[in-house]
Amino acid sequence: MVPGSGPPDLLDVGRVVRAHGLRGEVVVDLWSDRVERLAPGSVLSTDAGDLVVRSSRPHQGRHLVELDGVVDRTSAEALRGLVLRAAPVEGTDGLWVHELVGAEVVSPDGKVLGRVEAVEPNPASDLLVLVGGGLVPLRFVIDHLPHERVTVDVPVGLLDEPEHPGAE
Repeated sequence: MVPGSGPPDLLDVGRVVRAHGLRGEVVVDLWSDRVERLAPGSVLSTDAGDLVVRSSRPHQGRHLVELDGVVDRTSAEALRGLVLRAAPVEGTDGLWVHELVGAEVVSPDGKVLGRVEAVEPNPASDLLVLVGGGLVPLRFVIDHLPHERVTVDVPVGLLDEPEHPGAE
């Protein structure tokens, strides 16, 4: 599933990686920097229905999460791969995947560089995936108009077409 592909009013905030232990805990890769999304009582929407968080705790760069109704390894394993969605947190600023997908990408001087097809999580810096395959690390985004335009200041050569030996 592509981040940002859920309902337009919800944000993709994480993914169930796998079951943990025998009592129904799951390992969650949280894509959001808002850890309160995993607070007890939080509701996370998925393609399989809503999940309510009973408890969570950090574990090796991810989170171990107990969910209402998930009481054994078999039921936890059934959640593997589910994308977790939540409503935007009011009063926050920043870049949101659903605002970037489909936006035109331009350089500071206005040259059109492409259109955002997806945003791909990456440990160093999440990447804008452009139609046609170009990749732009989010750290090069200098401005954006939600749903319309993303201005990036990329190093020379980052989006140049590769040379093909023997081509004239």
